[in-house]
Parts: sequence; C-alpha cells; structure tokens
Amino acid sequence: MERRQSPEEQSTGKMVFAHFMVGIVAGRTGAADYDDDMTRAKSFGIDAFALNIGTDTFTDEQLGYAYQSAAKNGMKVFISFDFNWFKTSQTADVGAKIKKFGGQPAQLKVGDKVFVSSFSGDGLDLAAVRSAAGMPLFIAPNFKAANAANADAAFNWIAWPNNGANKAPTDAVNVTVADGDQAYMKALGGKPYMAPVSPWFFTHYGPEVSYSKNWVFPSDLLWYERWTEILQLGPQYVEIITWNDYGESHYIGPLSSPHNDDGNSKWVNDMPHNGWLDMAKPFIAAYKAGAKSVNKYIEKDQIVYWYRPSLKSANCDSTDNTMKAVSNPTENFFQGRPNGADTMSDSVFVVALLKEPATVEVSSGKSKKTFTAQAGANAWAAPMGVGKQTFSLIRGGNSVLSGTSPRDISADCICGIYNFNAYVGTLPAGQPDALQTGNAFEGFAKGLVPGLCQPKPLLKSPTSAGPAPAPAPADIESGSNDKNIVTAPVEPPVGAPSGGVPAPSSSASSSAAKSATASTSATTSTSTGIATGGGNKITSLSQLAPLNCLRKDQVWAGPAGSDPPAPCDGG
Repeated sequence: MERRQSPEEQSTGKMVFAHFMVGIVAGRTGAADYDDDMTRAKSFGIDAFALNIGTDTFTDEQLGYAYQSAAKNGMKVFISFDFNWFKTSQTADVGAKIKKFGGQPAQLKVGDKVFVSSFSGDGLDLAAVRSAAGMPLFIAPNFKAANAANADAAFNWIAWPNNGANKAPTDAVNVTVADGDQAYMKALGGKPYMAPVSPWFFTHYGPEVSYSKNWVFPSDLLWYERWTEILQLGPQYVEIITWNDYGESHYIGPLSSPHNDDGNSKWVNDMPHNGWLDMAKPFIAAYKAGAKSVNKYIEKDQIVYWYRPSLKSANCDSTDNTMKAVSNPTENFFQGRPNGADTMSDSVFVVALLKEPATVEVSSGKSKKTFTAQAGANAWAAPMGVGKQTFSLIRGGNSVLSGTSPRDISADCICGIYNFNAYVGTLPAGQPDALQTGNAFEGFAKGLVPGLCQPKPLLKSPTSAGPAPAPAPADIESGSNDKNIVTAPVEPPVGAPSGGVPAPSSSASSSAAKSATASTSATTSTSTGIATGGGNKITSLSQLAPLNCLRKDQVWAGPAGSDPPAPCDGG
C-alpha cells in the first residue's frame, strides 16, 4: 500500500534517503530486481536511494535498472560517487555519468537541479564537474566539514561515536555524532545539512579477502537515540547508513534483497534487521512533519528488540577467521575479537512503540525484567542471558503481545567466529527473511573452520501467543519516554561459576575449541552439555551452537509442544 505524505511533511521539504550499495548487486538482471527495494523503502517514508557506485563495468547497467524501477514505483534516486574507487581527478568521468542519468524521470532534483552526492572525495573540483555535466547540479558531497563550504550542501558519513580516527571511542577521545552535526552545520553557514543515521557497525573480514578489516563502533541503542536526536536537530536531509551494506552490518533492508556475497554471510546469515525499519517509520514521519515528538505518529503497539547472538566472553581465537596474519595489514585490521568490542554492552535492547501505557516484560535466559512504559516511544537495555529470548506487552492485567525470538543467545562462538552483528525482531512478528541461496552465500566458507556451519538459513519463524492473563511482574523498573538502562548483572553462561561470566581463555579448553572439535571426538562434551556419543538428548537450542541444527546422533527433548530444530543434513 502506497504511503502518502501528510500536509506537514510536504510543507517542510525535509527528505530521508537510504544509502544503497550498487557494487554488491552485479547479479541483478533487470529493473524488476529492484522493485521490492523501491516499494519497501517508499512504504516506510524513504524518499530516495543514494546509489553508491564505483568504477565497475556493470555500473551503468545496474544504474539503468535502478532508475527504471524507481520511476515505475514512484521513488527517486541519485548517484553517490564512491571515491574509494573514483579519483578526484576524474571530473570529466563524474560529469559524464551525471549527464547520462541526470535527465531520467526518477532523478531526484532540488528545484531544477540534479541532486548528486559522494562518499569522501575531498579535493574534487566541483566547478569542473558542473561544467562536464552540462546541467544544473545540487551537489551534497561527503567532504570533511572543513571543506564543505563550497558545496550546495554536505553529507556527514560519521554516524557512530568514535575516536576521531575512524575507530571506537576511548576514555581519552570520544567524538559523538552530535559533535559531527555541529561541526558540519557551522561550516555550512546555513546551507542544507544531510545528517547521518545508522543502527550498527560491525565488520569482520580476515586474510581470506584482500580488504581485511575488523572493528565495531558502539551501537547498542544508537538507532533509537539517534532518531530522537534527529527530531530535535531537524536537518534538511537525513541519510540512513545503509540499506544493504551487509559487510558493515548496518543494513536495514531485507536479507532477501538480491546481492552477491563478499564474505559477510558468515556474520549476516540468520540475522535479519527489518525490525529497525519498523522502529524508524514513525520517527521518519515525525521528522518530515517537523515534529519534536514521535508520539502522534505511532500507529499501533509494537515491540522491536535486538541483541548480539553470543556473550562478549566467548573466546573464539582457536577458530576465528581473523586469527591468521594478513599479508598487507592496514590500520583497519585487528586479529581476533574486533577492535572496540569492549564498548558494546552485553544487553538485550528493547524499544516499545505504544498507543497507551503498558508494561513490557523481557526474559533473557534466566534473567527477567519488567519495565513500566508510557504512551509513545520507550527504550531499555536488559541484561543478556544465555538461552531463549521472550518478550511480552502487558496492559490491564492481560498479555497484549507476547512471543519468543527464534534466535537464542549462546555462550559459545557462532560458526566459530566473533559475531558482533545484531539479530533484530519484532512483536507482532514480521515476515520471515533470509539470505537467498546461491550468490548470497558464495563467500561463506572462506576463512571458516570446515564443518562448523552450513551455508544456508537455519532459523524458523518467530513464535507468538495471543492474549492471556499476565504473569506476576518481577523486578519492575520504572520507565518513561527516555531510555532506561538496566544495570543488573549479566546472567552467567551455563556451567559458569556463580561468581559471574568466566574470563576469556586462550587455552584449548575454550568454548570455541570445543565447538571446533566436537564432531571428531567420541567422548568430549562442551560446556553447554552437547555430548558427541550416540543418542544424546538436547533440551535447549543453546546446546546446538554454533551449528544451530540437530545432528543424527542427537535427539530433541525440548519443552513440550516445541518444534524440533532442523536436521543438520537438511533431511
């Protein structure tokens, strides 16, 4: 169903864009392959895709498909030149590309000016680009703030707290996203500012590829906090980073969107992010209407939750894909646990979008927290526990929404690697979303220890229950429209001493080493109780990490009425 702009949205002229990576969609064969992306983005209030392009031979073909699909579906698009690939001396090439596509019906324009952007590109001669394009341009590049004054507008890419040198903040240096906003707006002197919004950042490429990099930016509740900031800031434009950059884990588009795999499927498989787009919908509407509060734009009760698939304490050094040295290391590569990992919290993050006050109950493993929520948008961080993740919305003594996530939290290493990506779910549960077999898994096995994982989706659909009497609340936290960070201790993993989570170990007895050797030992068992002899009873999905499937020598003995996990052999 097409979403129409309100009169308030039309009057402000504010627009929301999403960064779309063209470089990973070489396998698309026609405009129809873009239709779902276009219609989905438009239905959530996104006005245009920023089409990030390099110098690939397939670029023009894919741009043609994207422009055709956008025109068919009532969307707009514009080119974002990626100067990791283009050189700033290529003004003639940049201008020619704009000239080729700038006259298309789906081209985003400001007045009669063709909208153009970039990733990086400081030093580009804008006058020469305008001359080569031969048409009026509105250029909003991603130049550094100090170089933005000569452009028509400017785009700030740095959407995460950082240390000022493209890594996670430290105790000594913490540059907030709001600091970047102020630097750009000051430099622009009243010209339009394109502010960044991003939900997450984690990348984990090892020596199996030539572009090795391994770090995180602290993300946690960033998606909620940043949209709240955007409502107060009210910039002319907002760009979401990104729609489909799976390699850096900040995708909000579906896993099923057709794309090639550059090796990221190791940490992206079974990790949908669609719920982040659900959370953003009322914020986008509020922003475009010039509102400071999201409350009146919430159309229904909804819970959005996200968390990493395993505890930070999991030691994956014996099996992780980044542990081998790379031939040409850069400042972006770190071995083992990703740089910045300690800036992430072992928490389950929950946002409740509510029409009326209610309570929200979060059960993470053995940890249980209940929060008091107001009408509007509420956010919390609950302590992370190993095992099942269950969420309930309770109002007037009755359960309005409840369900269990299909993704358990594990004390071990998923696929043998440090996976700091986020699993995102919703109540009511959304439609299933999975990577398409084939191109989306082509780089999966590279760097992985053989036998630890399968190149296919394994998760089942979320489970949910109808209204039922509410259980007695436990450990109630008062809440408001501001985030409520819970500081209760993290539940220890199964088998850990009562004193808390065990310190990481580099010995062969680590959980990762056990996962790696489980299939070859007839008697050894992991700390979660998986024995490798015949006829082993499995009572919890957490016992099946990292494979998340049932081997032939295992028997499902889970809770009554629960569905058995999929067999590892696909049978």
